[in-house]
Order: sequence, then C-alpha cells, then structure tokens
Amino acid sequence: MRALSRALAALAAAGVAIAGAVVLATSPAAAEPGTVVISQVYGGGGNSGAPLTNDFVELFNRSGSAVPLDGWSLQYASATGTGNFAANKLNLAGSLAPGQYHLVQLAAGTTPSGSLPAPDATGTLNLSGTAGKVALVRSPDGLACNGGSAPCSAEQRALVADLVGYGTANFSEGTPAPALTNATAGLRGEHGCADTDDNAADFTTGAPAPRNSATTPAPCGAEPTPSPTPTGSPTPTDSPTPTDSPTPTVTPTPTPTETPTPTPSPTGAPCELPATHQIAQIQGDGAASPLAGAAVRVEGVVTGDYQGAGQFGGFYIQDPTPDADPATSDGLFVFTTRPAATGDRVLVSGTVTEFNGLTELSPVTAVDVCGAGTVKPAKVRLPIAEGASLEPLEGVLVTFPEKLTVSEVYNLGRFGEITLSSEGRLFQPTDREGVDPSLNARRTILLDDGSNTQNPPTLPYHTAGSNTVRVGDTTTALTGVLTYGFNVYRVQPALPVAFQADNPRPAKPEKVGGDVRVASLNTLNWFTTLNKRGANTAEERARQLAKLVATLRGLDPDVAGLMEVENNGATALNTLVDALNAEVGAGTYKGVVAPYTGTDEIQVALIYKPAVVKPIGLPASSGDPVFRRPPLIQQFQRAKGGDGTSFTLIVNHFKSKGCDGATGPDQDQGDGQSCFNAERVRQAQAVLGLVDTYNLPNPVVLGDLNAYGEEDPIHTLEDGKLVSVSKKFLTKKDRYSYVFGGLSGELDHVLVGKKLLKLVTGATIWHINADEGRFLDYNTEFNPPYLYSPEAFRSSDHDPLLFGLDLKKN
Repeated sequence: MRALSRALAALAAAGVAIAGAVVLATSPAAAEPGTVVISQVYGGGGNSGAPLTNDFVELFNRSGSAVPLDGWSLQYASATGTGNFAANKLNLAGSLAPGQYHLVQLAAGTTPSGSLPAPDATGTLNLSGTAGKVALVRSPDGLACNGGSAPCSAEQRALVADLVGYGTANFSEGTPAPALTNATAGLRGEHGCADTDDNAADFTTGAPAPRNSATTPAPCGAEPTPSPTPTGSPTPTDSPTPTDSPTPTVTPTPTPTETPTPTPSPTGAPCELPATHQIAQIQGDGAASPLAGAAVRVEGVVTGDYQGAGQFGGFYIQDPTPDADPATSDGLFVFTTRPAATGDRVLVSGTVTEFNGLTELSPVTAVDVCGAGTVKPAKVRLPIAEGASLEPLEGVLVTFPEKLTVSEVYNLGRFGEITLSSEGRLFQPTDREGVDPSLNARRTILLDDGSNTQNPPTLPYHTAGSNTVRVGDTTTALTGVLTYGFNVYRVQPALPVAFQADNPRPAKPEKVGGDVRVASLNTLNWFTTLNKRGANTAEERARQLAKLVATLRGLDPDVAGLMEVENNGATALNTLVDALNAEVGAGTYKGVVAPYTGTDEIQVALIYKPAVVKPIGLPASSGDPVFRRPPLIQQFQRAKGGDGTSFTLIVNHFKSKGCDGATGPDQDQGDGQSCFNAERVRQAQAVLGLVDTYNLPNPVVLGDLNAYGEEDPIHTLEDGKLVSVSKKFLTKKDRYSYVFGGLSGELDHVLVGKKLLKLVTGATIWHINADEGRFLDYNTEFNPPYLYSPEAFRSSDHDPLLFGLDLKKN
C-alpha cells in the first residue's frame, strides 16, 4: 500500500480534490510504506459446500524488515450494515519477518469440513461468505465507525494499516474486491505483494489456500519459494515400509528478483524481438541443459498455466515449430508470476536453470504475449520401450490413449498424487512368478494434481459414483504436461481426469462355505492407550474401534486371529470384544491372549464364538527368542454337531521388512525380500518346529507374515507340508492383501496342513483396506473430515482373509 500522510488522509476524508484527482471518501488512510497487509480473506468456513470448517484472515509482511503486531488488531464490519468495527475485534500479538505469513483462524460454521493449517492466532469473528469489510488496525482499540453509515474520521482512518472490502462492501481501498463464495477466498496477488491501493485490482478469487508462519517466507521483490513439507501421517510401525517417505509435489526453484519490465526492441515492439534459441536447444538431448546459466529468449505456446494460488508459480510452454530431433524436448517450464494463459503465444526472456532434474527458465525478465497458438498433444503409450526414457518429453503436452489403472493412492490425500499403470495393476515381483520389475517401471506414470497444496481439504480426484478413488479403478485418455520432480516423471493435468469404478467396493466378503468361518485380520495398531502406536486422541480411538467392529461384523468369523493388538494384557482385546458384542449380541464372542506375549508393544490375539466352536485345552505360546511377537496357539473343534475333528490355530506376526537394526544376513540382500528375511525364515522354521514337537493336529498357520507369496519364509512353510489356501482357492488377480510402493501383493497368509485342506470349502480376501487411501482411516490429522465413515473401509492397511471349514458330522 502506498503511503498517505495524516494531512492528506484528512483531505481524503472530506473528498477534497488533490492534484487534479478526486480521492473518494471510501478510501482509507494508507499504511506506512510496505508494512503488513491482509493477503487472504475467507468467510465461507463451515457453510454448505465449503472446503474448510473455519473462516480465516491471512496477514503478510511485504516489507523488508520485521514488523511487530503487538498492539494491533483485526476488525470486521458487515458490507453495508450499521454495526461498527469495534463490535468485532481480535487483538494480535507477535512479530512477522519479511515475507512471513500469519494465519488468523476465525469462527467455524455448522458443517465440518477441512481443517486449517496450524493457526498463529484464533478468534471468533464471523465473516460473511460473500461481502464484508476487514480492517487491520494499528491499535488494540475498536474503531467506532464502519466507513459507511458511520464514516471513519481522519484519525480513525490513519490507524488502518490495511483494509479489504469485498463484494458489496461500502468501504474499501478503491473498488471493492470481488464477492466471495463458500468455495472461494479473496487472494492478494503476487503471493501477497500486490498493493495498488485498489482492492479490486489487488485481489482475485480462488480456492482458499491458507498459509501460516511455518510457510516458507516469500519476501517481495523475489520469486516465491516453496513451502516446507509437513511431516507425513504416521505409517504403521509394523508395515513392511522401511521408511515413510512421501513424495511431495514438484515445486520449481525460487529465483532472484525479476526485472520489472521487458527490454524493449529498438522499435519499441517486444514481440518483434527474435528468439535467441529454440526450446529444443535449451533442453538438449540429455537429462540436463547444455545451456544452464545462459540468458535466452524463446518462443512458445502456453500449454499449462499453474500460476494460481497453491500452484507452481509458473507455466509450461511448447515450441510450435519443433525441431526434428526425437531426443530433444520441445517443452519448458517458466518459473514466474508474470501473467500468461493457456493458449497464449509468448516470447520469454530468462536464465536457463536446472532444479531437481527439471530444466526451466528462472529468473525470468520478460514475458511478452504475442498472440495465440495451439499445440497438439503427443501420444504416449505405456509401457515405454526397454532402454527408453521419458526425458525427451519433459515439459511436453502429452496424452495417453490407452486405459490406465490406479496402482496406488497412498499420497492422493497428502500431495494429490496417483500412481497409474498400463496393462492393469502392478504386482510385487516376489509375490508371484512372471513379474518383471523393469516392465513394472516402464508401465508406470505418476498423475499429479497441478497443485502445490498439501493435505487439500477435498480430494483432487474421485471415481464416478464415489468421493474417492480406489486402486484398480481406471482412466482413459489422460492428457497433461509431462514434467519431472523428486526423481519421478509425472503428469500435470491439462484436462479433467475422469475415473471409472472398475474395482467397486465389495460390500461383503465372497462366500466361503463350510460350517466354521476362520479369519485373519491385522488391526493397524489397535491401542487403548493413547499417544503410542495407535490413536492419539479419544476421538481417533473411537473412530478406529467403530471401523474394526464394522470389519468383524462383515467377516462374521467363528474364529479370528488378530495382529497388532496392544500388548497390555487383555485390556485392548477385551475393549474390542465388548464393542463387538454390543453390536452383535452379548456373549457372542470371547477373546484369548497368549500366556506369554513377549516384550513388544503389540501382540497377537484371537476371538471366537463359543456357540460355534469350543477351545480344546488352554492357549499356548512359545518362549523362543526368535519370535519378537510370540505366536498364539489354540486348538478348536465344533461346539456341537461336529464329528470331533479339530484344528489348531497358530496366530503369527513375523518380523517386518524395515531395515532399522539389521545386520549380517538380516540386511537387505538385494533379492527383493528386503531386510530381516533371514529372521522371518527362522521364524517360519520355528513354527514348523512347534507343529512337529507338540504334534499339533490340523495346523492352521495364519497372520501377517510380512513376506510375499514367493518369498523364502512362505516357501519354508510350504516345504513343511503346509498349503496356502489363497493360492489354492483364489485367482492371481485377487490374491493380494497389501499395497506398497504402487505394488500389490499378499503379506497376510493362511496355510493349512494337507489333511485339513480337504475340509476347506473356500477362501477369500476381502478387499476393503489395501485398495483404499489412507485418508479414510481413523486418523484425524491430514484426513478431510467429510471422508470419515464408521464403515469397514480402511479399518486397516491390510485386507482381512477368510476361509471356510466343513467340520460337521457326516
């Protein structure tokens, strides 16, 4: 905001003509040069269709030095009403560094939706979602005016550091900013730096993108810098993930100050200046530009504009007259806030830079729009040829004409990313024969969302008839700009992406027959103790419990082995059993824990229906130190009506694939089985030893074995004359229980003795978890509230297994 003196403000209040121009009475006194301004206003929080629950105002320090907020206040008045600013006031505190944001969370609406980032201040001001007046005041005292029916005096106006009137507001800087909606905020241009003393010129509307003091500062006079990546959602400790390292959305490099105006041609017509290089010359035929550091001027057509709030701060251009060399790319990213729109033919001057493997122009000194143009997308078919690379298409508008399958949605809710693959979903090479890791890589492309927003309040993509996307769903004719970032090629969409429900949610498990149903379920750290490996709050614990109960009700097992139950005696298990019985009937289930549970934070357990089966003898376990989580052993037979045939359940949870602490043969051997494979083999051998030593009748070895179907631990059990019921009864396309790194596979197994195999009537894996995004689970951090449901879907990260036995008397 430009400065006005106190005397000038007084003249403005009277509507006096100054130097030939009339200053309207609705224009407030301006702040000192370049201090703190209101950079974003949102008043639709918690209304119907709102992406966020709370209203908010975002402040920004556009000056070159720190500004204390102590003694300042935020004040609000309705657009045209009679109430004064003093009636709606929030005092501020703290200090803002140059380029720093300050997020003020305000009143919440009645319809919960997305959460704001951590606010720097909170208050109860209730902003209008369409029109209003927000004043940043250099005083803790409320202003006894509203600028309309109660005009503000010169002294009052001099206290206003910044004013934003929006919609039909009768008090604003210049013309009011555009009206807002429940889905849009008012955003000050140039990431907060724009300040022409005219709200209409300085503000545009767009999706709310709140920034707080933790956001990377963006000092005025320099290109905006990327925001820091918040810590990802906790990954279950006992998943096979060595490390939860989510891939953030690519963000172009920050740059020095741009030259304010382009260098004119000798005739004064910038568009008549010739290009110095073709884009292909800048890209070169390798991964890095041969012209890095050079100042260039190039011509191109804008194929993707990503300059909006929360996007990349730039746009992609493509040469309308490409060279004939297939090894060089004809597309390029331009990192700038200088405006350009898709379809513009532009001449761009800037410096060639390499940023995390992406060739771009940054800083940019001129963007001249010189007409319009079109670019036809290049057709790309997956898998790409062996030995080929997508590098020649970096920055190019592309289309994938074939059907692509969703292979992972792990980062959809976190960073707006979906892993896609041709020829169906991707499988783990060690889960089944015939999977080529190289072919998997050549079949894969990452779909991004054209945004830098992390943890968006609404998912950027969904499948027809659903508000989410499942692994196994498909899309056809994907079109966008192919780019590169964080070590992976990715597509930024240029057209809407529609997904089809080729893998619809299964409402219930497939029928397995028999008169005894046996299940295996990893509970994803069911803890009653808060702030350990499971829920952090009582709300999360209740959400998790509801989902687990729904899962067990849907499975309707007569016996179920459970993994990742808190090792606190029977407390966590009994809490689950009590909640389940409250739904299905008192006494329907009983719980069993092992007599020896070891020292790990989690244990295995089981539940059973005493009306259907009865335990034979007491539960047993093993003190062998090879088991970090000792197995639970319990023999069962039908409670009545059977022929006396029994089976012995052995519930297991083998060592995870994480590499922390791995030494010697337990280190990753590079064979695809990850770390601690040798320990898992020893655990499999020990289980077989228990069967032989105690002559356990009709063994059923089940659980999360943390080994895929063709890995050594499974082969060890199979060599011990146990048979996988999933391999026996399921097709390969359905034989998976876990998705990691975009690859599906079976980590959870049921293996039975050959005699008992004759009594197995069927088996299934209920795909309610592995294909669903983590944004549906019980956690409240990062997960959009509107997506939570107490249904079974994403009750865990592992799918449950179910099989049937025929033990009735013939």
